[in-house]
Amino acid sequence: MLTSMDSQCSGPDAARFRAVLGHFPSGITAITSRDAQDRPVGMTVASFTSVSLAPPLVAFLPGKTSSTFPVIAERGTFCVNILATDQERICRALSVSGGDKFADVTWRPGPNRDPVVDGVVAWIGCTIEAVHEAGDHYIVIGRVDDLDADTTASPLLFFRSRYNHLTSA
Repeated sequence: MLTSMDSQCSGPDAARFRAVLGHFPSGITAITSRDAQDRPVGMTVASFTSVSLAPPLVAFLPGKTSSTFPVIAERGTFCVNILATDQERICRALSVSGGDKFADVTWRPGPNRDPVVDGVVAWIGCTIEAVHEAGDHYIVIGRVDDLDADTTASPLLFFRSRYNHLTSA
C-alpha cells in the first residue's frame, strides 16, 4: 500500500540534499511547447524518465515556481528534446526567465507542432495525461504520441553540478 508522507517531516537541508543527489548523473532535456500566440516556449529539465511501455508514458518534474510550465500545461502538449553534448548553449538559453529563449535556437515543428530542436539526441512528442503535486515540484505524465532518435549523437549530462559528456572506454 502506498502512503503519503507529511511534507513537513524532518530530513537533510536542501543544500546537502542537492549535493548528494548531484552524484547521480542525469541527462538534460529541453521541454518545448507553444504559447497561446503560437510562439515557441521551453524550459530545461534534468528530472525526466520513462514511466510505462504499455501505454507509452514518460514523466518530467518542473518546479512549481516555473513560469513556463503553466503555458505548457494550458496547451496540453509538449516535446521532450534530449540535448546533445554540443548543446550546452541551448540548455543555458532555455534555463533563463523571460526574453526570447528561442532567438538563437534552430528548430522545426514536431508532433502537435511543438518545437523539435535541431541536433538533439532524441525527441519525444507527448500529450499531458496527468499532473501531480509533489513537494515543490509537479510530476507531469505524458502519453507519447511520436518519437525519434539520432543513433550517432551523444547526450549532454549533468553530474556534480557540472555539464559532462560520455567518453569511450
